Amino acid sequence: MDLHAERILILDFGSQYTQLIARRVRELGVYCEIHRPDLPLPEIRVFAPKGIILSGSPHSVETPGSPRCDAGIFELGVPVLGICYGLQLMAKLLGGQVDKSAKREFGPAEIEVLQAQGPLAAFRAGERVKVWMSHGDRVEKLPPGFHPIAQTAHSPFAATAHDSRPIFGVQFHPEVVHTPQGKEMLRAFLFDACRVSGTWTMKGFAEETIAAIRRQVGPTGRVVCGLSGGVDSSVAAVLIHKAIGDRLQCIFVDNGVLRTGEREQVEALFKGRFHIPLKTVDARERFLSKLAGVTDPEQKRKIIGREFVAVFEEAAKEVEGAEFLAQGTLYPDVIESVSTKGPSVVIKSHHNVGGLPEAMKLKLVEPLRELFKDEVRALGRELGLPEEMISRQPFPGPGLAIRVLGEVTQEKCDLVRAADVIVQEEIRRAGLYDQLWQAFAVLLPVQSVGVMGDERTYEYTAVLRAVTSVDGMTADWARLPYEVLERISSRVINEVRGINRMVYDISSKPPATIEWE
Repeated sequence: MDLHAERILILDFGSQYTQLIARRVRELGVYCEIHRPDLPLPEIRVFAPKGIILSGSPHSVETPGSPRCDAGIFELGVPVLGICYGLQLMAKLLGGQVDKSAKREFGPAEIEVLQAQGPLAAFRAGERVKVWMSHGDRVEKLPPGFHPIAQTAHSPFAATAHDSRPIFGVQFHPEVVHTPQGKEMLRAFLFDACRVSGTWTMKGFAEETIAAIRRQVGPTGRVVCGLSGGVDSSVAAVLIHKAIGDRLQCIFVDNGVLRTGEREQVEALFKGRFHIPLKTVDARERFLSKLAGVTDPEQKRKIIGREFVAVFEEAAKEVEGAEFLAQGTLYPDVIESVSTKGPSVVIKSHHNVGGLPEAMKLKLVEPLRELFKDEVRALGRELGLPEEMISRQPFPGPGLAIRVLGEVTQEKCDLVRAADVIVQEEIRRAGLYDQLWQAFAVLLPVQSVGVMGDERTYEYTAVLRAVTSVDGMTADWARLPYEVLERISSRVINEVRGINRMVYDISSKPPATIEWE
């Protein structure tokens, strides 16, 4: 069975919530993809969606140059759901009228259900339902053939439906948690209007992807994979190994800025548990010598990225007959490349193996490019990866080089490594590890006076950084219990010779970033 046979197409008009729509649809067991709003009609026909969802947008449909879709989608006979801007665009394209709202609606609102139809099929006429609004425009006049199925005090057409075709629109956002029954609304659209079966699962995805990897690589092809020890590359490697066995060669680069035990953990998991061919390259001196004297964080990132490519390329050339490069590319990376929002400001560059294919002339194998991060973790559990690997907190590509502020040296890396071990132990001991997005130590290029026994010390200052977040895009500093802060501070100062002061970072993102560099 083709588990992608039932697809939902989401056209992205630039809403900050578009990925949430996809997550909600997939949580209901239905495969979906996000595409540009101007996807040509012939390509939509080839995609063969069971249903189409039009996302919201920061734009106004009345603004020249605002994003549009082909009006022909309403003639395909496929169910369509327009959300906020999607509803307004639908109304405009089909002959209705959109104008500025007399009273803008941002935040919680209550709709009155007029007809239990389409996304409101699970409710009763007359029922009042809490929703989340975020709009400055509203539909003033419905297109011919449409009727209202819900209203609010300020929006007479808070939800609409076509008289005879499965075309619906809602002025609110069912995908956000602030619409408590939003999942039921999406479920009604998917299962009642689109008539999908909801059989898309991680087990099925794994089986289908393993078969797809075998088809792509063929009976003799060899794949090289750069392992970082993180979730994405680990899941990709295990998945590919299940598909082609020992024709996969993994390469792990020890760059000297890893955490304590990282290399040993990777070798034990992949060599010992999964019996996956793994070559470890000890490049610690090479990386640290390149970083000597460098204090600019962006320069550090570029040096590490450049050296990683060079080291990896040298190691990969030794793999006879390698034709393919495996990457742990995730769906948000793919979406970013087709975003309608235009380029965003670069806060900092990122280090991954994105530059390798062009340099090495290898064909890409990207088995995770259809998945979100939480789905990758679910796939990892399906494949039997240990929970400590799957639920591991994010670790930056440049490693400890951006947690040692100023020049990176072996001594400073050892200090921050030792402090970080204590942070990890105490966070786990307090049962807080899974509640935090990240918790780690940072070493400042600042020394201060301290007193230990009868001796005066002049040593470094370490920072404890702990944040909560959903996706890393925004983050809030974690309100750790005082006794946890006390234990971490006491242990670091007493056990790590060279650090005599510990401070706690209470900055949120924005305006700060999670990492210090």
